[in-house]
Amino acid sequence: MLSKKIDQPQILVSLNSTYVPTGQCDCDGGDCACDLSPLAELSSDIRLSLGILDTEFVKVPNSQIMNLDDTYSICYGTHHKVAVLNQSATYLLNQFTNPQKLDDIALENLSIDSADLQTAIKELYQARLIAPNNYSFNLNEIPETLTAWLHITDRCNLRCDYCYLPHVANDMSMDIGKAAIEATFRSAILNNYRRVKLKYAGGEALLCSPLIRDLHLYAQSLSKETDIILDGVVLSNGTLITSEMVEMLQTLNLRLMISLDGLSDFHNIQRSYAGGKGSFPDVERGIKIALQNGLIPDISITVSGRNAEGLPALIEWILENNLPFSLNFYRENELSASYEDLQLEESRLIQGMLAAFKVIEFKLPNRSLLGSLIDRANLSSPHKRTCGVGQSYLVFDYKGQIAKCQMQLHKTVSSSATEDPLSVVRQDKAGIQNLSVEEKEGCRTCEWKYWCTGGCPLATFKATGRYDIQSPNCNIYKALYPEALRLEGLRLIKYSSIRLG
Repeated sequence: MLSKKIDQPQILVSLNSTYVPTGQCDCDGGDCACDLSPLAELSSDIRLSLGILDTEFVKVPNSQIMNLDDTYSICYGTHHKVAVLNQSATYLLNQFTNPQKLDDIALENLSIDSADLQTAIKELYQARLIAPNNYSFNLNEIPETLTAWLHITDRCNLRCDYCYLPHVANDMSMDIGKAAIEATFRSAILNNYRRVKLKYAGGEALLCSPLIRDLHLYAQSLSKETDIILDGVVLSNGTLITSEMVEMLQTLNLRLMISLDGLSDFHNIQRSYAGGKGSFPDVERGIKIALQNGLIPDISITVSGRNAEGLPALIEWILENNLPFSLNFYRENELSASYEDLQLEESRLIQGMLAAFKVIEFKLPNRSLLGSLIDRANLSSPHKRTCGVGQSYLVFDYKGQIAKCQMQLHKTVSSSATEDPLSVVRQDKAGIQNLSVEEKEGCRTCEWKYWCTGGCPLATFKATGRYDIQSPNCNIYKALYPEALRLEGLRLIKYSSIRLG
C-alpha cells in the first residue's frame, strides 16, 4: 500500500504503434515477407461506463512492467498495447491483479475524484491493460492482407555482396505479370482477404518502370472490380530515380523503399556497382530527388559485421531528414557465404546498434519505431509467426512460377495458372517452414516470444538445419529488446509533454 496520495493517473499509448515502415517488410536484397497478424480486439459490445459497475475487470495476463525513471514505467504484454504509466496509473492497474468491480476500487490513495477515476479506468481499458473478467484472449493468425512479391527483373546495376540473385538478363513480360496479379486476386477472393499488397522487386525494379506502371494500372482495375483494397510498393536501390519516376509513383499511389546501408564508405563496402564503384552518391541523390518532389521514401538498412560501426552516423542523417526506416540483419545465402566479414558477430553488432539507439534517444521522432528497430521483431504487435511465408505470401518469378520466399526463387511450388496458388503454398511441406513460435525449441518459455517469434526461419535453418528452434541471433535480440522499449517509452513521454505544454 502506498504511504501517501499520488498524482492523477497518466496512461500514454502510441497512436500509431502499429505503424510498420515500408522497409520493415520490403527488404531489397533481404529476406522479409511479413504481414503481422493484428492483435485480437476486445468485444465490441462491452461499454465501459458507470452503468456497468457490476462487471468485474482484471489486468490482462502476461503483462510486464519495466521502469523508465522514478516517475514512469513502460508496460508491455501479449494481449495489450505498449503503454507508459506514471506511478498512480501503475498503482491503479495493480488494483486489477484480481478481478475487481469498478465501484470497489479504493480512492484513499489516489488524489482524484470519481469522474477522473472513471476516465483513468477507461484509458486502461482502451489500452487493453484491463479487460472484463473471463474474457478469452487469443492472437489472431489470420491477416487481412495477401502480399505478392513480383520479381519483375533479374537485372540490376549493382552487385551488392549480400545479394542472393545471380543477375541475369531476364524480365517479366506484361502477360505474365497480369497473370500473376490475377492469380493473387483469385487467392484473395477465395481466402477472404480484404487487401492485396503488391511488391515490385528485382533486381532493380526501376529498370522496368514502364512495366511497373502498366501492371499497377491493371491491378487498380482489378481492385475496383473486386472491391479489394490495393496497396503497392516499389523496392529500389535508389540509384536510378528521376523526377519523372517520382511523378509516376505518386500518380499510381505507389510507395517507394530505398536501400541505404550507411553514409559514404559504410554503404559502398556492401553496395557497389558491377565495376566496383560505390553507389552512395547516387543513392543520396535519388533520395533527395524523391524528397524534393514530395515523395518520402522508406529506408531499409541491412546491418552486417561490415557496417555496424557506421550505424550511428546513418541514423542521425536519417532522423535529420525525417525519413522512416528499418534496421534489418544480414542473412547469409549461397552467393554471400564467402564474405566472412558480413557475419553478425554479437558484441560488434550489439555495440553498433546500441550506439544507434543513443542517437535516436536524442532525436526521438514523432512516430513509433517499435516495428522497425530490430530486424524481424515487431514490439508493437504480438504475433506467432515471423513473416507471411507459407501463410499469406506469394512470390512470382519472372516466368510466373511461384515460390514461398524470394530468397528461394528457384524452389517453386506453384504457378500463376493455378486457380488458388495460396492454398498450394500453404500445403507445401517440402520447402521453407514458417512455424509458430510455440513450436520452436528455446522459444516457448521466452518472455519475448510473441514479438521475436524465433527469427527468420530461413536464417535459422541455414545455421542449424532446423526450423523448430530459436534464432541464431537470439542473444542479440534479447540484448536489444529492452532498449528498444525504453526508447518508445521516452518517445511517448516527450510528445505527451509537448502536447500538454
